[in-house]
Amino acid sequence: MREHDRRRLLKSAPGVLLAVTLPAVHGATLIGVRVWPSPDYTRVTLELDTPLPATHFTVSDPPRVVVDFEGIDLTVALRELVARVQADDPYIAGVRIGQNRPGVARLVLDLKLAVDAQVFALTPVGDYRHRMVIDLYPLQPPDPIVELIAQNARSTSAAQAARNARIASGTRPAAPSSGSASPPARPDASDPLAQWLQERTPAPRPQSGIARAEVGPDLRVDRVVTIAIDPGHGGEDPGAIGPGGTMEKEVVLAIARRLRDRLAAESNWRVLMTRDGDFFVPLATRVRKAAAVSADLFISIHADAFTSPEARGSSVFVLSERGASSVGARWLANQENRADQIGGVNIGGATVRAADREVSGVLIDLTTAAQIRHSRRLGTAVLSELGQLGPVHKPAVEQAAFAVLKAPDIPSVLVETAFISHPQEEEKLRDPLFQDQMAQALHIGIRNYFRAHPPGPRGAPA
Repeated sequence: MREHDRRRLLKSAPGVLLAVTLPAVHGATLIGVRVWPSPDYTRVTLELDTPLPATHFTVSDPPRVVVDFEGIDLTVALRELVARVQADDPYIAGVRIGQNRPGVARLVLDLKLAVDAQVFALTPVGDYRHRMVIDLYPLQPPDPIVELIAQNARSTSAAQAARNARIASGTRPAAPSSGSASPPARPDASDPLAQWLQERTPAPRPQSGIARAEVGPDLRVDRVVTIAIDPGHGGEDPGAIGPGGTMEKEVVLAIARRLRDRLAAESNWRVLMTRDGDFFVPLATRVRKAAAVSADLFISIHADAFTSPEARGSSVFVLSERGASSVGARWLANQENRADQIGGVNIGGATVRAADREVSGVLIDLTTAAQIRHSRRLGTAVLSELGQLGPVHKPAVEQAAFAVLKAPDIPSVLVETAFISHPQEEEKLRDPLFQDQMAQALHIGIRNYFRAHPPGPRGAPA
């Protein structure tokens, strides 16, 4: 990335608190300070041109984290951090900066609740220099099932608000075509969460008769189906950046939200987003979230880049047991699997991260042949719809060792929506109309897969 583009990224990112270069003190120059709040955790990142030693401790009453940075003196610019934390941050109530002793700046994070604080250094990778990271995790990690319920409640409320707005403006949705509406799913007796959602969530009407008619015949299932949507990258990891400065993490989140809203408009589905904001989620955590809610399907959404700007078209990938199906697939998998390095994972983290390390150790030998077989069927259904929207990069589903696709027993696909490195495709990815068309294609592909392969009772063999 060119230096000009890099500084534009730092200044435009919503998590940026400070993006200035300070005079070198004791050999350390502060390049930028960024904060990424999220329901999962809040991250504070200091980026410097050289490693910066730090020590930290926590205080319980009131809860706060104290970090001493050795090699930087207090400056006016550093003091500005005090006023930069967002008021709605889930974990940080305020920030205080002080000069602990010559050459040592003290950062005090006043907290809203007790946290597990992890302070660790990251060596240079990609376009980043040395980073000192402060991660603030709640002592009790968010329950993915509670998160699933909350996300679906928000989606339902948003859909209702959109319908009310259309009615108020005199624009009513067209009536669905005869026989095209999906009947409400019957909750599975072995799935109490599905029953809870069925009883408490009103079934929204379709967004339009055209959209509903396009998905074809009725989709009849015997229980509510759980879909895990995974917008790639996020937070410290912007993903690929197009020639016009478009960041992959932003466009894939927009597409994922549109897909979620389309699914939420039908009573057959409940949807979990692995992230619904601009923050980084480790690859293993994405898999763990899907497994925790017993997802029936996992779809990871990306917008790839290549060294040549001529590469274009959509692609669909599934996991491989025996290596990549092509050189390009192997290269792309290697690029996507670097997300943990770029986003920043504390490999030596404490007990809170034990679950992630456990999932990251789940190798292909724990992924059944049935999972890959169903993933290929899902991928074929999705690729067929993407081919109706525009050119595809390869005419068949490809395979490679994507870490994010290693959820045992969950059909999983990774969709590269378009090449963000291609100038025309970058323009399309920024276009809300194209984003909605992409979400519609994914929606139809998912429906067609479940129409051909209805989900059985939970726990039944594939």
